[in-house]
Amino acid sequence: MRSSRHIRKSMGIVLILAGIMTAGVQTVFAAEEAKPAAEGAAPTAAAAEEKPTGDFTIGAMSQYIWRGYEMSRNSVVVQPSMTIAYKGFSVNLWGNMDTQPYSSGTSGYSNTWNETDFTLSYTKTLGLFTVGGGYIYYALGSLNKDAPKRADSQEIFASVGLNTFLSPTFTVYKEIDRYKQWYFLLGVSHLIEFNPTVSLKLAATASYLLSTYADAALFNAGAGYGGYPKFDSNSAATNDKFSNFHDGTLSASLPIKVTGQITLTPTLSWIFPLTDDAKYEMKGQGLKGTASASDRDSSYVVGGLTASFSF
Repeated sequence: MRSSRHIRKSMGIVLILAGIMTAGVQTVFAAEEAKPAAEGAAPTAAAAEEKPTGDFTIGAMSQYIWRGYEMSRNSVVVQPSMTIAYKGFSVNLWGNMDTQPYSSGTSGYSNTWNETDFTLSYTKTLGLFTVGGGYIYYALGSLNKDAPKRADSQEIFASVGLNTFLSPTFTVYKEIDRYKQWYFLLGVSHLIEFNPTVSLKLAATASYLLSTYADAALFNAGAGYGGYPKFDSNSAATNDKFSNFHDGTLSASLPIKVTGQITLTPTLSWIFPLTDDAKYEMKGQGLKGTASASDRDSSYVVGGLTASFSF
């Protein structure tokens, strides 16, 4: 989810693209509905697909960036994820553990485990299209004493993808709890298979953020629910609502199939603002540690490695 206090998931960074483009944040292994086997006949492959499927993934990333917001700094984050799917329905749990939450000066930090996301979703393929939707609950813990407070958040989302070249996917997220905003995400990707074991995946996303609530006083007071205000050129919050193109991502990953069930994937991503408004806002929402918010970063290069086990 999410700003420095408005995390989502989507978005873990390990899953920075796969999660963002398929809604967060979160891989769905959907089984296709099959016709029942004839009485007395051996089960067919299609019938076997009626069984629930699942995936367990754990990633180690150089930084946690969510929708362009800096959620960690100068430490490795560990992000486990587990998905169970059946007939298009899926349930996912995703978490973030910061091995050393950032602290400036003498400010201390509290929990290393600071986010748990729950996603319930459904996807279905209709010819050239894949459509889906679902619900996400973000349980957000304290990052550290130097970071803004964060209240838990809830989103609903809907997506449509085209099963053709570049696999374009458009997803709409609506925050329905405290932060009151819409987040529109367009993503494309292309997979190049070198051999049955190694592939190269290239992907890109672009987003638009439309806030329907902003309270600069609450934001500056660190109340944890000041919404998504627009920021001025000094990265100071205003009472205007943010409405503009937001963050973009370019990503390259190298899935390596160790076995039929185990995949290792090194990933490298560049996250950056699409407009000046987004740059000011991403700096204003970031972690502290500089004399001025305008001196904070707004572009990030994030690398890491994930290991996935499917069952």
